[in-house]
Amino acid sequence: MKPRLHIGRWIVVAFVCVWSLFPIYWALNTSLMSTPTAQSVPARFLPIPFTFSSYRQIFSGGGDNAIWPSFSKALANTTLECAAATLLTVVVAVLGAYAFARLKFRFKNAILFVVIATLSLPAYATLIPLYRMMANWHLVNTYTGIVLVYVSGFLPLALWILYNYFSTIPVELDEAAFMDGASPLKTMVHIMLPLSSPGLASAAIITFLSAWGQFLFPLVLASNSSTQPFTVFMTSLESRHTIPYPLMNAVGVLSIVIPALIVVFLNRFIIRGLIAGSSK
Repeated sequence: MKPRLHIGRWIVVAFVCVWSLFPIYWALNTSLMSTPTAQSVPARFLPIPFTFSSYRQIFSGGGDNAIWPSFSKALANTTLECAAATLLTVVVAVLGAYAFARLKFRFKNAILFVVIATLSLPAYATLIPLYRMMANWHLVNTYTGIVLVYVSGFLPLALWILYNYFSTIPVELDEAAFMDGASPLKTMVHIMLPLSSPGLASAAIITFLSAWGQFLFPLVLASNSSTQPFTVFMTSLESRHTIPYPLMNAVGVLSIVIPALIVVFLNRFIIRGLIAGSSK
């Protein structure tokens, strides 16, 4: 049974790897083809003939069909929106998580349950109400509107991660700080946050990655290129009569470089933050 179980595990791992990595390989494969080759039937699993024409088109700065100005603008928009949403989400989540983990007030558990329960709601169910709110506040096609929508969606998960992490820190540390005259805010800043750096990193990384991959919300809230992120910019490459598959896939491949580097080098913080409190 043990050899069979071992083989079964490797089959599952191989399936998950293929399921997860094949779309990335196919995007890279298509980005290295010419448009006629990418549209040929049957599909080719190797980029033969091999060409960097799509990447040269992206990074060329001149000409009527230059992609670089729009590409660089989309990159700046994505980075700014994700960074701002991450910073604001983590700051608010820290304050909320500390309050739920350490302070005593009426209906604390009920409020926490309601906040966490919002994770079970389909995000797209809030699309129309959020759009109407942003339109009434004149925040459509603005960085502020997109960032606020991101924060509203990612805050419950960040709060839950940090609440679990704060709950693992002994209360005696807080009590010792209070005896020395420290306020709750000073205790949180000087004791809780340094001890919770893995949880903070996990919440920040997950929020940033989630914001980076958003499509439908920025598609609705950013109807012009001034605030459009990568995901929406890619759809603008499609013309009325043709779909430049190699070019769109080249943009997609470049857009995953930053998230891929974050996951590869900082994945240990994600894991530590997600399992915090499981062994308490």
